[in-house]
Amino acid sequence: MEGYGISTVAMVVTMVLFVAPATEPQQGEPIVPKEKIVLFNGKDFIGWKLFLRPSSGQVVPDQNHDVTKTWSIVDGVIHCEGKPNGYMRTENYYADYLLHVEWRWPKKGGNSGVLIHNSGEDVIWPKSLECQLQSGNAGDFWCIGGVETEEHAKAGQRVKGRRTTKLKSGSEKPIGQWNDYDIICKDDWVVVLVNGTLQNMATRCSVKSGRICLQSEGTPIEFRNIYIEPLE
Repeated sequence: MEGYGISTVAMVVTMVLFVAPATEPQQGEPIVPKEKIVLFNGKDFIGWKLFLRPSSGQVVPDQNHDVTKTWSIVDGVIHCEGKPNGYMRTENYYADYLLHVEWRWPKKGGNSGVLIHNSGEDVIWPKSLECQLQSGNAGDFWCIGGVETEEHAKAGQRVKGRRTTKLKSGSEKPIGQWNDYDIICKDDWVVVLVNGTLQNMATRCSVKSGRICLQSEGTPIEFRNIYIEPLE
């Protein structure tokens, strides 16, 4: 793997798996995968809920807005137009997994993200830990809705508001090419790799399980090959 090397990444993964024992998650009964679970079947949005920002003055999503104008599927790829702001999220809660997501910017770079450990009501933006996808910043963390991590709480050099910047210079591919996001969640640890490069780590995360969301945030973006795997 680029950046840290296979041995270093393997050591980090081993630490995540064995440093802290698993504890009871904070919400519901999340699914802990025992085998690979394909979250997106390449054909439809079964298993997902699509949520878009309510129209001005409303407290619920605009029922007159056609979600297919924001989210669509073509040849096994999710196309998101980026407007209005919102997200697609899993209906199920998950804990202790490796999440794999592939993304690319079809025309120009922009902003989006993968939200993990989401819970509570659907709002812009919901309680979660965001693994950033903004061009040039993939691998940053954003704490949303009161979620906290030890690294963010320390308010060191890498902390800017709700953001904890990535560890290394960007490892994203040029616009138009597919990127790999691998997000490891184990107990209260979260480790993020962008195209095989270790980019961030969060410890003592205040949430340990929840739904998984993909953002619509202003710019067209595409997603494919979304699945989770067990950490054994």
